[in-house]
Amino acid sequence: MSTTHMQDRKHAGTAEGVLGAAFLRRADQELAATDELLERCFPGDPGTRQPVHTVYVPADAFTPDLARTWGERALAAVADGGLQELATAVAPEGTSSQAQAAVVAAVEHKLRTEPIEDLRIDFEDGFGDQGDQAEDAQAVAAAQAVADAVRSGTAPPFIGIRFKCFEAATRERGLRTLDLFVSTLVRSGGLREAGVSPDGLPVGLVLTLPKVSTFAQVQVMVRACERLEQELGLAHGRLRFEVQMETAPLILGVDGRSPLGDVIHRTDGRVEALHYGTYDYSDSLQIAAEYQSMEHPAADHAKAIMQVAVAGTGVRLSDGSTNILPLGEPAQRDAAWANHARLVRRSLEHGYYQGWDLHPAQLPTRFLATYFFFAEGFPAAAVRLRNYVEKVESAVMDEPATARALARFVHRGLLCGAVPEDQLRSATGLDPQQLVALAHPRAAAGAASAPTTPAPGGSPA
Repeated sequence: MSTTHMQDRKHAGTAEGVLGAAFLRRADQELAATDELLERCFPGDPGTRQPVHTVYVPADAFTPDLARTWGERALAAVADGGLQELATAVAPEGTSSQAQAAVVAAVEHKLRTEPIEDLRIDFEDGFGDQGDQAEDAQAVAAAQAVADAVRSGTAPPFIGIRFKCFEAATRERGLRTLDLFVSTLVRSGGLREAGVSPDGLPVGLVLTLPKVSTFAQVQVMVRACERLEQELGLAHGRLRFEVQMETAPLILGVDGRSPLGDVIHRTDGRVEALHYGTYDYSDSLQIAAEYQSMEHPAADHAKAIMQVAVAGTGVRLSDGSTNILPLGEPAQRDAAWANHARLVRRSLEHGYYQGWDLHPAQLPTRFLATYFFFAEGFPAAAVRLRNYVEKVESAVMDEPATARALARFVHRGLLCGAVPEDQLRSATGLDPQQLVALAHPRAAAGAASAPTTPAPGGSPA
């Protein structure tokens, strides 16, 4: 509670207590540092869109029309039985035929219009070591291809690169690829000249730092971002990045504590997400390949620590991937789809709203499972929200914290396309702005008092 609110409360009534004004002033003084800490380090979720997945493709496989191609391949993967048959197979038990039909229609539209929400052009594991000359050329080509995609409207809402990690063997290469990619975009990508971007960078630019083991590696990335901003004339703080949690020392450091607190709170707001890397992390714990999985107890342990670390900070959390792909014989494909849909649903139930996809054939189950999750929970959430807003007495008495959770759930469904806006209005009586005010009151209040022009680098709404 701020000092102003405390003062308002002090003078709100005429009744006299025994603590006295001096005690209240002392409390304000003693808790001033706590107030500042909570304000600075725990601002809450910004309420902006978080993609439901990240797609990784090798850098030399990226083209400006890749998202469209993946959508076509995703639909072709289910051509035999259609989305309806796959939906029937992976729908939650008890889903009505009407609800299934609505989800199928929404997912088909999604695959035709926005099959990839977040795309990472991979210069790490997906690219390998092709030599400096080849990687230099590919970093420049990737930047130019991204600019082409953004100008033509074929780029996903979020797009960027994963460069090589900052361990000794690949540090120089990773930094050079980062430099060439960002510098080429700003200097010759043409986005500023085309009126698409005020600073030459895509609005949804994402940079990924992989295989992080220590806070020092993250600090180097922060300094690299600062230097790039200074040299390229970018606004301070424009370059942010996500950290891939793929090694044990990022969960438990040599001093017996987790470095994640430092990664989030001592990086000048540069870190925007933590991503769990299923297979590298499993390997770092010497888990046998057969048992490496997003649902291994070791994976759940790591993600639970990550989840606590990001709580209230505005930093997003992403689950990893499964390498069991829906390819081959029909029985094998069906089993892989069922497994993928189950894992997506499991992540959502655990509060991990984003994951990785590795192949176009995973997109149908990514969106089916996600849309079923929100569609299944929406009717009850909508009733409770309406009752809360309209102060209707019911068997469930929701408190403000629960109302925020209900509104956040519905808002995520709205942003990813699982909940249509007309359905939101008819079922809850709320418009999107009112929903955001309930789901993210602090962010909504800040947005209302902020300038109307969005800051460079803001995530797409």
